[in-house]
Amino acid sequence: MEILDKVEKYFFPEMKNTFQNPAFHGEGSVYTHTQMVCEELTKMPDFKILPERQKTELFTAALLHDAGKVKTTRFENGILVSPNHALVGSHIVREFLWKECNLCGTPEKQNFRETVCNLVRYHPLPIHILDHEEPHFQARMTSSIGQLAQDFTLNLLSILSEADIKGRIASDIDEGLYRIQLFKLFAEEAGCLCEHSLFADEFTQHAYFSGRNVQPNQVLYDDTWGQVNMMSGLPGTGKDTWIAKNASDLPVISLDALREELRVDPTEGQGKVIHAAQEKAKEFLRKRQPFIWNATDITKDIRRKSIKLFERYNAKVRIIYLETEWDTLLKRNAEREKNVPENVILKMLGKLSPPTSEEAQTVEWHCA
Repeated sequence: MEILDKVEKYFFPEMKNTFQNPAFHGEGSVYTHTQMVCEELTKMPDFKILPERQKTELFTAALLHDAGKVKTTRFENGILVSPNHALVGSHIVREFLWKECNLCGTPEKQNFRETVCNLVRYHPLPIHILDHEEPHFQARMTSSIGQLAQDFTLNLLSILSEADIKGRIASDIDEGLYRIQLFKLFAEEAGCLCEHSLFADEFTQHAYFSGRNVQPNQVLYDDTWGQVNMMSGLPGTGKDTWIAKNASDLPVISLDALREELRVDPTEGQGKVIHAAQEKAKEFLRKRQPFIWNATDITKDIRRKSIKLFERYNAKVRIIYLETEWDTLLKRNAEREKNVPENVILKMLGKLSPPTSEEAQTVEWHCA
């Protein structure tokens, strides 16, 4: 397997030198634990009956599920801890699969990569579901990832978590397996163990994930007046081209254009540019004029700030996420008159989180 060879090259040396809390990982290093997890996974009946593609995705996630521990493991009060290793690991894995394995630029590659990344991101969830105030809400929100990364399911996540628990030397293995069974029960009760679409429509789904007291099967009155199209994607992924082909009749707020107008370099602080963009957006929103928000918007936190502004004026938000192959992206960027330095794009890739369905009423992934 080509991915396995690359994981061995890029990750195994550091995993062998990264150790874990012996109270929960008597087997020692992250590398040894990873070996044991993969062995347990391949023995599981639930793994053996999966389609071949999902087997490969799940095995890749098992290989990389603790990649984040290499960067996050440290001593606190004399105890080894790895805070946020799953989140950090998901970003490390995305960059690795994107650049080193060329898993980008087509829907099939996109689906494979994001299924793996989200399995890595959420692999601790099954044993911690009871720590959440609303377990059903958390299960449904995580399950909604599969609306776009179509191979991702909570069932797949529970298989990975079970292998993770079994692939250790520890005294709490039985408790962990019990917690995973509870997770599966919560997911089944919420109707999302193997399913992605649980809601009457997009408006109800977004209302639910925004915290409104609604049930998934309710049909709510959609009182939005029109749509704001939010572009998302790395520089060079074809956002301007997509707009020209699909929405040339709408006014565009372009952060690139504002940077040029205000003479702000992409590597400088962007506060002035963002403020100017927000003021232009408010003008359109007050007039109830649909428009396009054209920015990179590569993280959920950044997107959330803009979405809150648009929804405050009762607009519907549609996120259009674009990606392309890595070499194509770099070529397009190099050909631009005002290109972004490659080291900056690399940093952006390391932070990238493609939008998920719970962020807005409509979320689309496209390859260009």
